[in-house]
Amino acid sequence: MSFNDERLEKEKVFRDPVYKYIYIENQIIIDLINTPEFQRLRRVKQLGTASLVFHGAEHSRFGHCLGVYEITRRICNYFQRNYSSTSPEDGLWNDEERGVALCAALLHDIGHGPYSHTFEHIFHTNHEEITTKIITSSDSNINKILKRVSDDFPKQVASVIDHSYPNKQVVQMISSQIDADRMDYLQRDSYYTGTSYGNFDLERVLRVIRPYKDGITFEISGMHAVEDYILSRLQMYLQIYFHPASRSMEEILDHMLERAHNLYSSNQDESSFASKMLMPFFNNSFTLKEYLALDDGVLNTIFAQWRDYPDDILSDLANRFLDRKPLKSVSYDDTTKNLLPKLRELIQTAGFNSEYYTATNDSYNLPYDTYDPQEANSKTQIELMQPNGELVELSEVSTLVASISGKIVGNQKFFFPKEMLSADQNIEIFQPIYEEFQSYINNDEIINP
Repeated sequence: MSFNDERLEKEKVFRDPVYKYIYIENQIIIDLINTPEFQRLRRVKQLGTASLVFHGAEHSRFGHCLGVYEITRRICNYFQRNYSSTSPEDGLWNDEERGVALCAALLHDIGHGPYSHTFEHIFHTNHEEITTKIITSSDSNINKILKRVSDDFPKQVASVIDHSYPNKQVVQMISSQIDADRMDYLQRDSYYTGTSYGNFDLERVLRVIRPYKDGITFEISGMHAVEDYILSRLQMYLQIYFHPASRSMEEILDHMLERAHNLYSSNQDESSFASKMLMPFFNNSFTLKEYLALDDGVLNTIFAQWRDYPDDILSDLANRFLDRKPLKSVSYDDTTKNLLPKLRELIQTAGFNSEYYTATNDSYNLPYDTYDPQEANSKTQIELMQPNGELVELSEVSTLVASISGKIVGNQKFFFPKEMLSADQNIEIFQPIYEEFQSYINNDEIINP
């Protein structure tokens, strides 16, 4: 059976605030969406702690995955209409790849856990590896549905996600410097955060995209639309993804889970914890079923129970997280980095455990990476196709992209309790400590007093 053998007589649609309609044309896609594994994504926020900064950002990975599917569907349609292959050697689009592309697009984030990046850091999980397991495990509903196409089809879909699939057009459609994943989350996150940073001319980009034998390229006439995309991505990282308050809440979440993990490791007292759902992760041994039982709501319920836990640090961190009381952040650089131990010492003296109430965090990111085959994880560069069919790398013809190519943007932040900056804590014994600490801070930067 082929993917297209289960084509619906009449398409179904999802109403979507970004694309108006998301079109489903195949029973396989409907059945994948209706699995418990995929429905769980409704309960996992796309932006994690960013919703504590941008209150509209309550959208889920469910909506994002549908959006990536929709962009991929449109690309497949455009390729089939305008660049359909007539021979294996012509480097054009073979529409038999549609099924694996659409399924990979839909399922690319299915392995994300609650507050995924922080959760991964504490419990050493990997959402891409878990995505592959969900797709290939014979115990999953996802796997059973994909096998209706062929026994080998789940492995094909998983290989797109781990970038080993032989057709680079399909891989780059889902994962590259300008792909369906990024194009959706920029627009979707911009919409739900109430900002315009992530808006770019999607329709124009999808009009100039085209396949070639080594992957995907863009007609040079659409260069300015691609530039617009690059700048939108840069702005979203600087203004949304790297927002200091969101990073602060991530640090509180990170330290809360770390504290719980350390408490458990020190006494192994299961009865002292309100829920056993985290025990497999504390023990570094969990099943796929136990992983899929977790979502944001489950963790938030556990955090609410930790409010009354007898450990002062764990209960306080739970209250700070649930009641949105972020740590304060200040910037530092190489000339003031040496002051961090002194600041931590003052914080410790003021009664805060510096292991759990301080953190450093950097937000460095490359707005555009040119291809470097020497890099351990080299990224596919963006190629533009000239009228004669020759390819040129984007930054070679775009002065705008060249000006930011390879330039690292971001900052280094030091996080600490806001109480350290209070003018009067009514605790006279600590007042000299507060004053000394504040002498190192000016205009939200660490300085040499």
